[in-house]
Amino acid sequence: MLTELQKQVVEKYETLIARKNRTADFYNGVYERYDYPVLTRDHVPPFWKYDFDPAANPFFEERLGVNAVFNSGALYHEGKYYLVARVEGNDRKSFFAVAQSDSPVDGFRFWDYPVILPDTCPEETNVYDMRLTKHSDGWIYGVFCSESKEKEIDDLSAAAAQAGIVRTKDLKNWERLPNLKSSSKYQRNCVLHPELINGKYAFYTRPQDGFIEAGSGGGICLGLCDDIDSPEVKEERLINARVYHTITEEKNGSGIVPIKTEKGWLHIAHGVRNTAAGLRYVLYAFATDLNDPFKVIANPGGYLIAPYGKERVGDVSNVVFSNGAVVNEEGEIYIYYASSDTRTHVARTTVERLSDYIFNTPQDALRSNDCVKQRCELIESNLKILGEK
Repeated sequence: MLTELQKQVVEKYETLIARKNRTADFYNGVYERYDYPVLTRDHVPPFWKYDFDPAANPFFEERLGVNAVFNSGALYHEGKYYLVARVEGNDRKSFFAVAQSDSPVDGFRFWDYPVILPDTCPEETNVYDMRLTKHSDGWIYGVFCSESKEKEIDDLSAAAAQAGIVRTKDLKNWERLPNLKSSSKYQRNCVLHPELINGKYAFYTRPQDGFIEAGSGGGICLGLCDDIDSPEVKEERLINARVYHTITEEKNGSGIVPIKTEKGWLHIAHGVRNTAAGLRYVLYAFATDLNDPFKVIANPGGYLIAPYGKERVGDVSNVVFSNGAVVNEEGEIYIYYASSDTRTHVARTTVERLSDYIFNTPQDALRSNDCVKQRCELIESNLKILGEK
C-alpha cells in the first residue's frame, strides 16, 4: 500500500508521461520544434530514485537522484521509437537506459531497468553519448564514449576518451567488443556507418590531442576497419574540416548515423566555437556521395539547430548536441537533440525538406564582404518578386 506522498509522486510521473506534445511557435521552413522536451530527469521512473520501503525511508527521500537525461541514441524499429538515453545521476556518473514510445514526439517511457553493459574495461569510469547504428550485417551497434582517468597527468579533472563498441539484436542483451583502435590517443564522437564500404566497416572519427581540445585534429574523419570483432582504423581521412571563424572553428564531430537518400548520405554533426561565455555548440548538416562517402558533395553554411529560448539554460549552457535521429516509412525525420546537457528535445523534418536545405543553402562565403554579397543577391531577387505583386 502506497502512502499519500508516494501516490502523489507516482501520479505526477504518469501525468508527465501521458502529456501530449505540440509544435512550437517557431518557423524556418526546415524543421518544426516542439514545446516540450521528450525526455527529462522527471521522466525517470520514481522507483529508480526513491526507496519505497517506509521502514528504510520514512521521509520518502530521494536515495539515488538523477540530474539530467540527454544525448540519446535513436532507433525506429517495427513501428516503435526507441531512445537510448544518457542518464546522469547526481553523482556525475552516466549510464544508458532505453525509453520506448509509439509516438516520435511524446509518451516515452523507460524500461524497468537501465542497460547493463559488460564490464570489460576495469579502468573505465564513465560511459555516455551512444550512437545506434542498424547495420546491414543484421546487428544493432552502439558506439559510445568510454572515459577513464588520464594517468599521465597529475590532475583529477584530466580524462582520457576512447570509442567503446557494443552490439545487440534487441536492446536488452549487449555484447561488448574491444574499444576502437586508431593512431589517435583520444577519440570521441565516433559513428559507425550503416553499410560496408569496399567490403569493410567504416567509422566516422574525431581525432584530437586532448580530452577537450581538438589541437591538431582537423575535424571529422572517415576510416575503414577490416574486422569489427577486432576494430581498428589504421588511416583516418579528413572529410569535414574545421574552419577559422565558422561554427566549427574550435572543433566538430559526427552526430547522427548518416541517412541514406537518393541524392547522397545526409549528415548532422556538431560544431563548436569559443566565446567569452565559453564553448557554444550548434548542429549543422552536410552530405556525402552515395557511392563514395569520403566525398562531401554539399556543405551549407551556418548552423541547422542552435540553442533557442529555454534551451540555452542548463548544466552546460548554450549547447545543443545530437547523436540520434530516425526516419520512418513516411519519410519523416525526427532529430533528437539535447539542450545544455540537461534534457532531450525533438525536431521534425522530412527527407525531402532536409535534402533541399542541404543541397540548396549557400555555402559559407568565409568573409564578411562576400557574405554581404550573398545576402544582397537574395534581397535583390526577392524585391523583384515582391515588386511584381
